[in-house]
Amino acid sequence: MHTITFLHVTSYFRNVIYLFGEVYIQLLHAAGTLVGLALGDAFGAPLEGLASPTGRVREMGYSYQRGRRPGVFTDDTEQALAVARSLIRCRGFSPDDMMAELVTAYLLDPAVYGPTSQRVFGLVLRGMDPGTASRAAHGMNQGSRSNGSVMRGPPIGIFYAGPELEGYSMACSRLTHYDPVAGACSSFVNRMVSDLCRGMSRGQAYHRALSRCQDDEVYRVLGSFREYDPIPGLDCLLATHASLSVFMEQESFEETLVAAVNLGGDADTVGAIAGSLAGSLYGIDAIPRRWLASLQGLSEVTSTVWQLWSVAHP
Repeated sequence: MHTITFLHVTSYFRNVIYLFGEVYIQLLHAAGTLVGLALGDAFGAPLEGLASPTGRVREMGYSYQRGRRPGVFTDDTEQALAVARSLIRCRGFSPDDMMAELVTAYLLDPAVYGPTSQRVFGLVLRGMDPGTASRAAHGMNQGSRSNGSVMRGPPIGIFYAGPELEGYSMACSRLTHYDPVAGACSSFVNRMVSDLCRGMSRGQAYHRALSRCQDDEVYRVLGSFREYDPIPGLDCLLATHASLSVFMEQESFEETLVAAVNLGGDADTVGAIAGSLAGSLYGIDAIPRRWLASLQGLSEVTSTVWQLWSVAHP
């Protein structure tokens, strides 16, 4: 009787240790996602709008274009943090609350935002209903296929794991980007982030994201990503393809980010997307310490992701 009881108790505690070990590992990967996004953003900011550098840039530098010190992230990360804060407060996706968070972030530095988001937030601030602002901006700008909703979306992948992820990703994207291609790109990245955070391999996460993609163009390009040269453009599909291509071809967090930002072009956004994917796969403990030490606002990013993971859906 005592032997049976002892064996049961021992087995129970082994299972508890295993469970908490798995939860801790997943937390490290969730943290890697948001920190990776911020690092890619900060690393790429000085190279934004430039041609691919002739010499490989391996460390964060001063952003002369924006007057930012090394390691300072841009609106890419500010928007991702806004998405995360809304998910934390509302325990899920709330369009009105998320729009309010995004507008608050926008007001910190409106000049650095892209034309799609600028137009939407400007309309909302002038009193337009948030539910119709993105459609109106889409018409005014003659399109909304830019990449802003893709770069800010990974917190949705940290929070959601079930089949609802794609729907909420599309809804979050449509707050500013009415074009469905932007939503499909965001959904693809967020699905990969979600599965990588929760222990899936890179290949498995990629194929699952592809299997859930409902947009023919996105499916064709991302499903055959090696057949296209990576172009770090403002277009949502170009930026997503460039980020995915780099991520799938590199074998460490460091090399992923170096390859991503050295594409030039929209380097901060491609860096942010690639960084979120790499952070999800490799975890925060795989990020070079010198980069963590250089990242301004690291404590804000990590405290936000801890809160987000604590209320995330398993």
